[in-house]
Amino acid sequence: MDLLILNFIQENCHNGFTDTIFPFITMMGDSGLIWVLIGIALAITKKYRKAALILFASLILTHIIGGLILKPIVARPRPFVTFPDVTLLINSPNEFSFPSGHAGSSFAAATILWKANRKFGIPALVLASLIAFSRVFLFVHYPMDIIVGAILGVLCALICWKLCKKMVKI
Repeated sequence: MDLLILNFIQENCHNGFTDTIFPFITMMGDSGLIWVLIGIALAITKKYRKAALILFASLILTHIIGGLILKPIVARPRPFVTFPDVTLLINSPNEFSFPSGHAGSSFAAATILWKANRKFGIPALVLASLIAFSRVFLFVHYPMDIIVGAILGVLCALICWKLCKKMVKI
């Protein structure tokens, strides 16, 4: 199923617009950059400071579980390694494919933003989905990497929200 979806996207979704916009969208998720910036902006405001701290905690937990534990254990090669004839539109990532760190961090942050304020959450979930899709589009992840990364991010966010909510009033 992974290969069917990956091949469908490669054969049917590429054009001048998507080949330009998706590298930019994926770059926003590099190292959780957009989510860290949003967290900093929230931390500046007194009203959302605690939510920002929970957002940072969820990003850290997601990275520890996904990037430091699961990636080396599963050690799944990226699609462009398995199928080297595909030309990448971005620099090739160095670490393993499963689970997607971009999807994990994006959905962790979007979940916290949703919990903090639905008005923040809706655009955050849209952006998280675009970042996650961009990874498959750019041939650096399989769809299952994205799905598991997204689930991991949501679960880590909910765990952090629940634990931190008990410690501090939100």
